[in-house]
Amino acid sequence: MKLRQSLLLALAFAGIITSNSCVKKYICHCDIKYSGAPGLPDSTTKEFDITDSKSNAKTKCEAESGTYTNNYIKTVETCYLY
Repeated sequence: MKLRQSLLLALAFAGIITSNSCVKKYICHCDIKYSGAPGLPDSTTKEFDITDSKSNAKTKCEAESGTYTNNYIKTVETCYLY
């Protein structure tokens, strides 16, 4: 009987820990660099909030990274969790 109570208590504790899976607000920081034409800005940044677990926030943030070309202007966006 004592073993069963200990096991139930351990399971309840584990359930509390896993149900609160560290959902927090994280900041995604993106560095943006332009090239391909004279007179473009050197670089710029943008930031936005992501409320999720750390691993999901990191995945969502890094998914914002990319390289884009429009009329010979190349934009490189590199995003990371801040």
